[in-house]
Amino acid sequence: MLGLGPIAFAVPWILGALIVLPVLWWLLRLTPPSPRIVQFPAIRLLRDLVAREETPARTPLWLLIMRIILAALVILALAQPLLNPRAGLPGSGPIVMVVDNGWGAGRDWPARQRTMADLVDQAERGNRDLIVVATAPDAAGEKPRPSNLMRPADARRITQSLAPMPWPTDRAAVLEALRGLQVQGSAHTVWLSDGLSDAAAQPLAARLQQMGGVEILMDGADRLPNLLLPPATEGTDLVATVKRADTTLPTPVTVRAMADDGRLLARQGAAFTPGADTQEIRLALPVELRNEVVRMSIEGEQTAGATVLLDERWRRRPVGLVSGRPEGENQPLLSDLYYLERALSPFSEIRRGTVLDLMSRDLSVLILADIGALTDTEATAVETWVERGGVLVRFAGPRLAQHTDHLVPVRLRLGDRTLGGALSWSEPAKLAAFPPSSPFAGMHIPPDVLVDRQVLAEPSIDLPDKTWARLADGTPLVTAENREEGKIVLVHTTANPDWSNLALSGLFVDMLRRITALSEGVSGDMQATTFAPIEVLDGRGQLVPPPATVFPIPGNAFRPDALGPRHPPGFYGTEEARRALNLTSLVTRIEPLRRLPAGVAQGTYAARGEVDLKPWLLGMAMALAIADLFVAMVLRGLLGNFRFGRGRRRAAVTAAAVLLAAGTVAAWPGGARAAGDDFALKASGETYLAYVVTGDRTLDDTTKAGLEGLSEVLNRRTAVETAGAMAVDPEQDELAFFPLLYWAISPSQPDLSDAARVKLNMFLRNGGTILFDTRDRQFGAGSALTGGGPGSQRLRQLVDGLDVPALAPVPPEHVLTKAFYLLQDFPGRYSGGDVWVEAQEGRHNDGVSSVIIGAADWAGAWAVDESGRPRNAVVPGGERQREMAYRFGVNLVMYALTGNYKADQVHVPAILERLGQ
Repeated sequence: MLGLGPIAFAVPWILGALIVLPVLWWLLRLTPPSPRIVQFPAIRLLRDLVAREETPARTPLWLLIMRIILAALVILALAQPLLNPRAGLPGSGPIVMVVDNGWGAGRDWPARQRTMADLVDQAERGNRDLIVVATAPDAAGEKPRPSNLMRPADARRITQSLAPMPWPTDRAAVLEALRGLQVQGSAHTVWLSDGLSDAAAQPLAARLQQMGGVEILMDGADRLPNLLLPPATEGTDLVATVKRADTTLPTPVTVRAMADDGRLLARQGAAFTPGADTQEIRLALPVELRNEVVRMSIEGEQTAGATVLLDERWRRRPVGLVSGRPEGENQPLLSDLYYLERALSPFSEIRRGTVLDLMSRDLSVLILADIGALTDTEATAVETWVERGGVLVRFAGPRLAQHTDHLVPVRLRLGDRTLGGALSWSEPAKLAAFPPSSPFAGMHIPPDVLVDRQVLAEPSIDLPDKTWARLADGTPLVTAENREEGKIVLVHTTANPDWSNLALSGLFVDMLRRITALSEGVSGDMQATTFAPIEVLDGRGQLVPPPATVFPIPGNAFRPDALGPRHPPGFYGTEEARRALNLTSLVTRIEPLRRLPAGVAQGTYAARGEVDLKPWLLGMAMALAIADLFVAMVLRGLLGNFRFGRGRRRAAVTAAAVLLAAGTVAAWPGGARAAGDDFALKASGETYLAYVVTGDRTLDDTTKAGLEGLSEVLNRRTAVETAGAMAVDPEQDELAFFPLLYWAISPSQPDLSDAARVKLNMFLRNGGTILFDTRDRQFGAGSALTGGGPGSQRLRQLVDGLDVPALAPVPPEHVLTKAFYLLQDFPGRYSGGDVWVEAQEGRHNDGVSSVIIGAADWAGAWAVDESGRPRNAVVPGGERQREMAYRFGVNLVMYALTGNYKADQVHVPAILERLGQ
């Protein structure tokens, strides 16, 4: 590498071509330009034959200078000039690249890939060999070991194939493997760490230092990976615990809860205070929604440690029902179980049977309706089950009033005054407000709920602490007691309307909902089954189909310590009974990488200021080449009567300078979008159908052609006047000018920056609509959200951090089905599949869904060529299907522009009818 101040040349020998520039100058001066082409004067052959301008014998000086500069620019560009080049890597031996590719590296893996590419480039310039060591075991379970000595080209292929793994690193195995590694000369080691410490971190750094110089790269304190532990349940809430490594900064963190179909169910943020390494975040959810949560993650972090999968232990609540009354077969309204089933079925799984039968199955809650004393066998089985975490709920009745056992939270009063344990009133009693410590606290008590009869509790010192609900006269209505890990709850009245009308009220449903939410879920018999993999997490925290290297887990081995390459985190078992294996059940705390040996250099993954000048120089050369072509055409008379007078020569030189500057700006990073004002003027002057640039040229061309075709249809059939399609880049362009963005998902599309996410969120909140098209119907994927196609997988990654509302398939009466045409389905280039819209479109955004998701490749069906003919075939419906795709496009644009106008019109007949009355 040749250095000249702040500029260096990676291939300096090419600069030797500069010595031919004088020869090139001489040849250009010696060789005259091509003869000028003049129209033959057929009529006035002999008149005015005086030659006012002759073809010069030599090339003009200014043109010579421009061509010499062009050649010099090409030579300089091929020499690969670098501005502010990084210093050469120290040492005389090979470059050792140690890469932490465990779960902690997934948060910002692209930065590590860029760093690895830069290191390989530096080694290639210095003609140094490399050794690559990945610290995480591979997918086959092989322990990490250093590679052989490689040339930079081979190392580049190895580093490009590396990916983060969803399990921890094994630095101890790396340390053991490096003890026997012998290198010639003084090696230089660059350790691309995840910033986390373990027992082998310091010994590994010391061993690397013995081999030569060591530089450790890690993220800053605000970019270190965090841990999301499996949530606890408190009532109906999920309480997530987030752990962090560095405790110096006040860092915000947000936890998201997702359903199985990708819907966002809850999102809650909090902030770490300086010095705190743990932050609890409470997600308040109704029981119905809490039972739908299958995944929780830290927003903005794509790692297996920031993702927790929830199985039936958090979602399923099997409830067993046993009644002491035989009636109900012919007269269901007299049965206790009739009212219990109606109240519990919306949020629980109901199971019937005898006490012993139910104890042999998995239960969260056991409800005994008017069961008196249990047999010794039944009592022992129930008591053991409660102590292991079960919730026993008992309802009173004539049998319990006469015969009771020890499986009640309080002693029941006996005596004549209670008529055998039951007390009757001449005046029914109302319920008092629930105590603040009660699980029922805050619930509204209807004034018409009355209790005619109850069993009474014996007064005791701890009776107030055990009382969850009272009557207006202070006597307990619901009492409870903890027994080891479980609870026993007694409702002092019946489960049917015999003693009260509580069972006929909505309060009855809400109280049972709260009690059920206190229980733990079940996940089947862990000892008697083998759990086959269903879906597993990759190193970016995404659920993917299990590869062939993943094996089933025996039931007696399903523990956190089973996690590893053979059993990565994910869902195991069957679709009906899934069991979640989470990384954070094994890794429960993290520490930052500190206290390194003296002499070890430390750095970050931030860009180091080196700028490659080759694109700039080639851009300038291209601009000069275009100017030279224009000049040559003028000199040969191919542009009509254009002449190079003195003024026009100055204009030509000025034009060449402008083209040169334009080429420089175009080649300069970020310069292509310098004309932001022009973009704003164009976008605000007319209505454009905008699409998001993906970087996939073929896809972007198809999307543009599709929106151009749809624009023509809109202009012909509707009052909408569109000017065509316009490409937008969320990273740089203002989005507020467009009511609708069409976003075709490309698997190769780069991740969004935080600034782009902020801009997109503002667009969605301020009335904009985005149509995400995953195009996965071409692969036969069933849904744009739940399908396994590459588009849907990439979509989940792209929308991470966006305020995407809860989504649902388009209902039959949605405005999209009637905004202009009456439609029942929405085919594109491919038919079938659901279209997802906002589940509850409120009054904000005029009732328009801010996000629409599909997979039918509508732009592919709309796309036309320059002559207006369709570019792509549509399957399986042919041109009829293409027409329906156009109609969906018309409805989509009308929906985005007019809001819920059509929804309001459906009420006109009813309004007119009322006005007529």
